[in-house]
Amino acid sequence: MSTVLLLSYVTTMAQDTKLDVFPKRNMGNDLLTDMIDTSTAMGKKMLSIATKFGNISFSGYLQPQFQYIQTKGSASYNGGDYAPNSDNRFRLRRGRMRMDYTGYTAKGKPSTYFVLQFDGTERGVNVRDFWGRYYENKFELFHFSTGIMARPFGFELLYSSVNREAPERGRMSQILMNTERDLGVMFSFAPRKKESKIKWIGFDIGIYNGQGLTGTQEFDSHKDVVSKLSFKKIHIPNTPVQFSAGLSYFNGGLVSQGNTYYRYANNMMYKDSAEANIGKVMARKYYGMDAQFQIPNKKGITEFRAEYIMGQQTGTLSTTITPGTYPTTTTGSVMPLAVRSFNGAYFYYLQHLGSAQHQLVLKYDWYDPNTKVSGNAISATNNFTAADVKYNTFGGGYVYYVNPNLKLTLWYEHPVNEKSAIKGIDKDLKDDNFTCRAQFSF
Repeated sequence: MSTVLLLSYVTTMAQDTKLDVFPKRNMGNDLLTDMIDTSTAMGKKMLSIATKFGNISFSGYLQPQFQYIQTKGSASYNGGDYAPNSDNRFRLRRGRMRMDYTGYTAKGKPSTYFVLQFDGTERGVNVRDFWGRYYENKFELFHFSTGIMARPFGFELLYSSVNREAPERGRMSQILMNTERDLGVMFSFAPRKKESKIKWIGFDIGIYNGQGLTGTQEFDSHKDVVSKLSFKKIHIPNTPVQFSAGLSYFNGGLVSQGNTYYRYANNMMYKDSAEANIGKVMARKYYGMDAQFQIPNKKGITEFRAEYIMGQQTGTLSTTITPGTYPTTTTGSVMPLAVRSFNGAYFYYLQHLGSAQHQLVLKYDWYDPNTKVSGNAISATNNFTAADVKYNTFGGGYVYYVNPNLKLTLWYEHPVNEKSAIKGIDKDLKDDNFTCRAQFSF
């Protein structure tokens, strides 16, 4: 009998739920580090079950897509590299299933929060989120989170793929934070009282292993400290414009297990060899700032987004991607690390086309992995590699919100690499690519 009543309750709730046909960002509670808010598109799509002790909510989405790239076997940051003899593919880019549990106090205030999310594709099933959160309710200002979760840095890294208009995060975001999640703990300042005059500000600071979800375990004793100061949903006086922004700081690194590493000096990647280098922390320090502007129209919204990140990144001579395990050679010996100065940025322009159902998206981003060198100065004779080459990427697309549970995206991307003296990268690579994606969600 209880099972019948429960199914009846869920069915009635699903029928009565009012969904925004074409959801819009609320610029305040749509990032991976935010608390679920039922006023958001994600919150409204959740199927909820009320219990005596709290609410259990379920949500999910899948992203089947077709892609084409100019040259067979090309490297790509738009869904991963292509197989050597392939220039087109069907993929299930993401298939997420998520459960949220919110526990409340006797006075109806949130007390605990628990999230479990899986990602299943043709390549296997992996845990994406598995964390818990505790809310203090005396001041309603702080909460504490721990587990596998997103790191509080920037905007694009935290903007969920279920909401994101472009198919993927940019090259820089994917390289610096190789998977946006990590295992650690986070302390947050986030005013929750309705009458609070400082709800527009938030601060998160976390301590994490550092390698993200690409590694199976922590491989050195050094932890990353990641923080973000957020300014949310600020209305510019005497205008309809809404503004959000953030300042981010990342302080981490890799502990060298060898006596050799590379750094830029004397117009080359200089080989520094000394016993003192064993156990030395090679820096990963990022400084970021982001901003978003929304301008309401009669039938939709115009939005501008921008983010700039600079700092130091540690990888190897051949790649600047943050490693999930300590880099080793084919024989098992440790590889020398390489420290570089970098910068990068992205800019979005989003415009509804006469209706919130249709949206134009234009994007430009760059990632310069080594700001100390450029052009033909990048040569193998000076220990430079393809990892030192700067990329500019131009992308554009059309998003069609068919209904609350289906979104279609057509996206074309044109990466442009700088010309260098590295063999094979002495001219622009033929790696333009096209994506056609359907997103089903509930």
